[in-house]
Amino acid sequence: MSASRHFDPAEGTFLRLFYRNWRPTRLGRWVNRFSCWWSGLGLPPKCQAVLEVDGRISGHRRSNPVVIATVEGERYLVSMLGPESDWVKNVEAAHGNAIIRQGHRRRVHLVAVPPEERAPVLREYVRIARSGRHHFPLPVGAPLANFEAIAGSYPVYRIDPSGMRPG
Repeated sequence: MSASRHFDPAEGTFLRLFYRNWRPTRLGRWVNRFSCWWSGLGLPPKCQAVLEVDGRISGHRRSNPVVIATVEGERYLVSMLGPESDWVKNVEAAHGNAIIRQGHRRRVHLVAVPPEERAPVLREYVRIARSGRHHFPLPVGAPLANFEAIAGSYPVYRIDPSGMRPG
């Protein structure tokens, strides 16, 4: 973990079985696979989905369970594990081209949200993402200013449903 990274609040709880050093453990990967299967079928809760994006190194499609936060009618993805998350690196390498699966596959373009615009999305994500919220140093209902202070540590992408763009 680099010096610029902050302590993962989930490290001190039973969630350490699932994530260590901002990465999923073997058990965490198994739970993620199950979550991808469940969410990919479109089963509840409706805020859960599967993000599919080509791997930046292998080129093979990678699937990750995600929570979709909706703010002012726009839909967003948040990286609970920060900018070093594999799916974030893969999205960047794919120029935002991805697939969201929630009962059916839909090609989307993910647009990076600047840090100064992330706070409302982060606050909504912490409210709805039951397990993801454990990776944030703020509780549900914290003031927006507190989310503004940590916004640079958590990438946020707006889901543009118009489809993939040439990379």
